[in-house]
Amino acid sequence: MSANASLPDLMYLNGFGNEHETEALAGALPIGRFSPQRVNYGLYAEQFSSTAFTAPRASNRRSWLYRIRPSVMQGDYEPYVGNHGQLCTGPLAGPVAPNMLRWDPLPIPATDVDFVDGLTTIVTCGDAMAQGGMGIHLYAANQSMGNRFFYCADGEWLLIPQQGALLLRTECGRLLLQPGDIGVIPRGMKFAIDLPAGPVRGYVCENYGAPLILPERGPVGANGFANDRDFQYPVAAYEDVEGDFELLCKFAGNLYRAPIGHSPLDVVAWTGNSAPYKYELARFNVMGSVSYDHPDPSIYTVLTSPSDTAGVANVDFVIFPPRWMVAENTFRPPWYHRNVMSEYMGLIEGIYDAKEEGFLPGGSSLHNSMSPHGPEAAVFDKASNAELVPDRYQNTLAFMLESRYVMQPTPWALATELRQKDYINCWNGLEKKFTGRDQGAR
Repeated sequence: MSANASLPDLMYLNGFGNEHETEALAGALPIGRFSPQRVNYGLYAEQFSSTAFTAPRASNRRSWLYRIRPSVMQGDYEPYVGNHGQLCTGPLAGPVAPNMLRWDPLPIPATDVDFVDGLTTIVTCGDAMAQGGMGIHLYAANQSMGNRFFYCADGEWLLIPQQGALLLRTECGRLLLQPGDIGVIPRGMKFAIDLPAGPVRGYVCENYGAPLILPERGPVGANGFANDRDFQYPVAAYEDVEGDFELLCKFAGNLYRAPIGHSPLDVVAWTGNSAPYKYELARFNVMGSVSYDHPDPSIYTVLTSPSDTAGVANVDFVIFPPRWMVAENTFRPPWYHRNVMSEYMGLIEGIYDAKEEGFLPGGSSLHNSMSPHGPEAAVFDKASNAELVPDRYQNTLAFMLESRYVMQPTPWALATELRQKDYINCWNGLEKKFTGRDQGAR
């Protein structure tokens, strides 16, 4: 199939984590034998394993790829410096201050920059070599990757577009992501990103730990939150193209490049449960209070990467989507709090209800473990005096990446002019309202 196929011919398989099978040519997928002696069309059988062979069946992730050339057909790697050192991996050296931080969005590049060269790491946590924690990167690009391909051996990638569409060309097929969608690419999966609608900007969570899964629903029961059926996987498509190509790789925190004489996206058929997938955030079925009190943000968890401690995530991906707020006698915005988990937030569109000024689409904020945060002064006054009628939160889509690990801002994040050095001042208007002394209290 041509690499230049038009967008409308994209098709998807549904169901999170299911075993899928798909073929671009009839009969390319072996039936009953995953690694037969001879594969139809002269294809090579190759297993792609995202978990150890001996992982329990319920958590084991692997797919069989039937491809035109095996992946070993490439040149040697050498260091790649085209990203100019902006892509970093934890742990980083140096101290981590507990300050509350916020940043303006990345500008769109003024010169030609593709997705890989447009990546900049803002925070990291944990240790990629020990396979725990994550890195959070920003991207801004205005050029398709063309004959360049990329894979990350350090973790799976959760892509969160904020501006512009991404066409992901992967070994398993193609996915189209637009703002309001997310996409996940397994650790080690090769891909390229085209820009079918102009410049793009957004966020990437590089998950060093266990693969993302759906959280348990608990007493919510069988339905609600993100439903399995709403996740979409690509159908098989392939590129049988030879020429002068470049394969980029992120391995053990460093970038490398290798020459390759063909497109590595030459998988004609595949079967398994380790493949890229997408999810439209508008399909999230929000649960909330219909009586009183403000629920914990865990009710908005879309995906989670579990750790070895139950209930304490390596990474939680949480969204704050459009929704009704109806709770009575309740302070409706997020309350002031200090959290043992570290919280990074981004804004896809609109206004986040706890920060009505200064938190811009494409921007970021960081509130590390036990650092206090909550509504700015104006939001507190507005919410404290609001008439509590049913209210539809419409113009908003924010997200949070939460982790058990302390998040370390990169040197770029601390030095950039995009950092709002006056962020702490958003709480300056909070006044002492204590009336106890009027009642004789000490």
